[in-house]
Amino acid sequence: MVTSVQWRIAAVTAALLAVGGGAVALGPGASDVAAAIGGIRLAAAPVTNQNAPMAGTSTVGASSAASSGARAATVAVQAMTADEAPLARRIKPGKQYTGMATFYDANGAAGACSYDAGTEVMTAAMNTYDYDTANACGDYVKVTGVKNGRSIIVRITNLCPGSCRLHQLDLNPLAFDKLDDRHAGETPITWKLLSRRKAAAGISLRYKVGSSQWWCGIQVINHRNPVARLSVMYQGTWRRLKRTEYNYFLSPQGHGCGKRIKVTDIYGQTLTIRALKILPGVTQATTKQFMRH
Repeated sequence: MVTSVQWRIAAVTAALLAVGGGAVALGPGASDVAAAIGGIRLAAAPVTNQNAPMAGTSTVGASSAASSGARAATVAVQAMTADEAPLARRIKPGKQYTGMATFYDANGAAGACSYDAGTEVMTAAMNTYDYDTANACGDYVKVTGVKNGRSIIVRITNLCPGSCRLHQLDLNPLAFDKLDDRHAGETPITWKLLSRRKAAAGISLRYKVGSSQWWCGIQVINHRNPVARLSVMYQGTWRRLKRTEYNYFLSPQGHGCGKRIKVTDIYGQTLTIRALKILPGVTQATTKQFMRH
């Protein structure tokens, strides 16, 4: 399996090869990375630079070329990093956001993301901008208090209405307690998206109450990474469904309801799920889960 770290190593390698050409020695798993990217020739040992200047010759041209090469390599690596999550929308992995944390009476009730009501306390409501038509639903974010450096991980389950400011998180009170004293009312934070280490063995899918072969809504639950797309098989082709504010993907004409389902995360990973019975309101577990990034 090619890991995120190996992809970054491969990006650097590809950039350097694009500048200077030749072979390069990589560590374990390098063959998988090379095969995934293509065009990288592996070597068992470091390769001597055949273009190194001879003793007594000027190195001005070589230094200039090396400088240009370094700049080209940097651009190539930055491009690869930006493309790691090509389907990400407003919340980008690897980016740190600065805002305020508040708390609200979550009381276990189901929020705007339409998840089941329960006793989970490490949850948060996302401000309207970052909620982004439910695209933040189910995301895990690491929240760090600016005043004391304390950190927690919460799952986005709700929408914080218009009163919430840009990048603000409205936390379950018990989650807020781990960052600051409630008497503060609010506390400055930074937060960033996570690809959760501990995740369910497989995602779950649920048809919305009222779904049938003529109309259906499909929800994705327990996903490790943010979900970007959901498509259904209809007449031999995949049809992408539109996501709603309440976190269901809708098929207004019933196209693909009860058929195979394809779920894609922001990194482009795709899980293809066998056809499930249309059981409105019933959570159906699967054995497939996104890889960690």
